[in-house]
Amino acid sequence: LAMQSIQGTRTTIIIAHRLSTVRDADKIVVLNQGRIAEIGNHTELLRQEGIYQRLHALQETGELL
Repeated sequence: LAMQSIQGTRTTIIIAHRLSTVRDADKIVVLNQGRIAEIGNHTELLRQEGIYQRLHALQETGELL
């Protein structure tokens, strides 16, 4: 994928609405109303049962596109 070709040993900042875009990121920062709400990788954020987990569940069921 194009995203994977620009990543590597450098820092890459990706702003995305689809969680699948950032799933493999080393660190994901979740914003809520312009403030940092959660930080972690995909697995860590799913375990927190917070905003990221809720958005992930909605995208998996197709309720949120």
